[in-house]
Amino acid sequence: MLIQWFPGHMTKAIRMMEENLRLVDALIYVIDARAVASCINPVFERLLEGKKVLYVFNKCDLVEEGDISAWCELFRKQNKAFVKAVGTSGDCSQIVDGLKRVAADKIKKYADKGAKINVRAMVVGVPNSGKSTIINAMIKRAKAVTGDRPGVTRGKQWLSVDNVDFLDTPGTLWSKFEDQKVAHHLAYIGSIKDDVLDAGELALDFIGEINGCYPDAFSKRYGIEEGLSALETLEHIGLSRGYKLKGGDLDYDRTARMVIDEFRKGRLGKLSLEKAPQI
Repeated sequence: MLIQWFPGHMTKAIRMMEENLRLVDALIYVIDARAVASCINPVFERLLEGKKVLYVFNKCDLVEEGDISAWCELFRKQNKAFVKAVGTSGDCSQIVDGLKRVAADKIKKYADKGAKINVRAMVVGVPNSGKSTIINAMIKRAKAVTGDRPGVTRGKQWLSVDNVDFLDTPGTLWSKFEDQKVAHHLAYIGSIKDDVLDAGELALDFIGEINGCYPDAFSKRYGIEEGLSALETLEHIGLSRGYKLKGGDLDYDRTARMVIDEFRKGRLGKLSLEKAPQI
């Protein structure tokens, strides 16, 4: 299945980010730990120039510790500042601390003059990476609008906590996916609007990929046998849940949507779509 999605509001979001870059000292770059490489938006690369950046590996509870540790080691070797987080935990104070470390030079500069300043940061990331959830955890109250679908945050929002000001921005993709594997991974984690996707095809592609990396993932969750094709796996999952249409035929669409939803919620186990490359 060919995937391309870049709605008009994302173009406006990019312009808004560019217009507000001069207002911030640093960027908080939120990444879904299950698809680290795919969450690196090439559009953001020019935004990063000349700015301090703190990368936040979010949803770390949905991957094995060894997998996220490998990505951390890669970023460490690349001299990229990072922290690990679980936005839904309700505590992301490590991000505030990490940001202050990233902006330590500016803080010290003003402190030497006897002045205390607020660090200003822009929060960026692809849709559904958990930006707003992380901000809510940092300020410990739900001021930023959150949701489990891409495109919930449309306008800019300034929020403050512990001498740090955050500018929340809409989740943004790029205009064309050159690598369809990237597009599919973004679709699996919910960064692409489900309405523009064929649920059945997406689920079959997902099942095929997971069967190759985690052959027992579906047998553990649904009690079905291993070694089935993607289509057979989907059919057995649907039958195990009793998803049938009137007349007794399997409800493929409902089954497909359920499988993707269960992955997004971590119910299939700790699955990483991408392993850190060795350097």
